[in-house]
Amino acid sequence: VQLQASGGGLVQAGGSLRLSCTTAERTFSSYSIGWFRQAPGKEREFVAAILWNGGSTDYADSVKGRFTCSRDNDKNTATLQMSSLKPEDTAVYYCAAKYYKYSNREDEYDYWGQGTQVTVSS
Repeated sequence: VQLQASGGGLVQAGGSLRLSCTTAERTFSSYSIGWFRQAPGKEREFVAAILWNGGSTDYADSVKGRFTCSRDNDKNTATLQMSSLKPEDTAVYYCAAKYYKYSNREDEYDYWGQGTQVTVSS
């Protein structure tokens, strides 16, 4: 499954961004999608995930109430809506696919997108 992440950019603190993760693969609806991020000098960390059918989501404590996962399997697209952004949200954001049930462990994901830069200025 080849994933394409997009939607990153530069935004002021308190602003919003919407990331998308798309694929041309028809099997997209069989995969849960996880979102991870990596800030400079830090390890990659879990951000959020959505179940293959959109029926369940999971969020890191640091983004709960501010970020929202959604997906449209008809369009082979998963979305991460980010609001009330903070400078500490600055990172490269990745989407990843895991068959069936999501996880907050990056080593359990099978396929990765290339990453998109999110920069939040103070």
